[in-house]
Amino acid sequence: MRTIGIIGSGTAGLQLAYALKDDFDVTVLHHEEPGEVRSGRVRSTQVHFQPTLARERRVQMPSNSGAPQLRTIHFQLGGQKLFTGNLTDIATSIDQRIRFADAMEDLAKEGVRFQHGRITASDLDALATSFDLVIDASGKSGPVASFPVDESLTPFRAPQRKCIVGYFAGVRPVEPEGISITVMPGTGEMFEIPAVTDNGRATILFIEAVPGGALDAFVGVKGPDAFAERMLSIVEEHFPEKAGRIDSARFALIDDNAYLLTAVTPTVRRPYVMHGGTLILGCGDSVFLADPNTGQGCNTASYAAEQLYETLLAHADADWDESIGTEYWSRTQPYIKAVTDWTNAMTQPLPGHIAELLMQAAGDQEAADRIVHWFEDPTQAYRSFFEHQNSQLFPR
Repeated sequence: MRTIGIIGSGTAGLQLAYALKDDFDVTVLHHEEPGEVRSGRVRSTQVHFQPTLARERRVQMPSNSGAPQLRTIHFQLGGQKLFTGNLTDIATSIDQRIRFADAMEDLAKEGVRFQHGRITASDLDALATSFDLVIDASGKSGPVASFPVDESLTPFRAPQRKCIVGYFAGVRPVEPEGISITVMPGTGEMFEIPAVTDNGRATILFIEAVPGGALDAFVGVKGPDAFAERMLSIVEEHFPEKAGRIDSARFALIDDNAYLLTAVTPTVRRPYVMHGGTLILGCGDSVFLADPNTGQGCNTASYAAEQLYETLLAHADADWDESIGTEYWSRTQPYIKAVTDWTNAMTQPLPGHIAELLMQAAGDQEAADRIVHWFEDPTQAYRSFFEHQNSQLFPR
């Protein structure tokens, strides 16, 4: 049986392990044990939209029945509530600490090997001789391999947002319960996401702050209590509707590791390279890293993982050489371009025709639903942003 080494145990690596384990000999190379993941720092925010949930069901990944059933997205521009749009089907948000730890334990029971240790570029020679194929799913901390940057899809050289994330108790959900997005032009965005954690239900408050702007107010904040105090003051000052749903006596992080301060420079890399005679493929954030403002990180990783699996399965008996990487990239590139261009556009001033669509949706439920569907299918968002001159976006 052909051997595959997967670097990383995040969204892409774990879905690939489930997908590949029945057809290949799979080893996951990781630097944290399940217990360390479960008790560690939150990784990110996450919303798994319906296409991702369907992909996970197809490879029989474990689910969590306690996760909130998210059916709507509320959209606010500045201080004005514009609309509530309906998703085509439910979405869920499960603390990745639970999800990743549960999946690692389940895969180990299913016979997938886990090799503990941090992998660096200096390990690639040994990995290339140990496996028939190596998959770099090392996430935002990667890549381990030297995948070349795709300059056409990488216009920025610095982060466009500071990312400030906390999982909180004491926030009454918006009604109907769903995701809430507030865009503050020139300043940033606030996302509110119901989630399930090891400590029960929580509300994720996620600020995307324009560097140097009014929401970029967490520099020097250290420790969970100081973080929660600063978040409450920012919400009270800039997001009064959310502040009205906070019980200040109960408002606190759900655990001391339930917050994150980070920033990413959106970068897309060509996801294949030969190392000696061994093909290395990239998947997820290690090669397709987008700003999190459109919620596509885990969903893009899931999409790419399925495309990679289907490529390998179609060539299970062929030579795994650069032609396999070329086919994988040609399969994924249109989707990656759609996600990347849409997400990058959302970090800049909104185009005039998009602002008009948002205002139209305030009085048109069908238009509101179509905008919300962008998050389930980024190719629709891409067409709305970049192909509007050649088509009628919202035909009657």
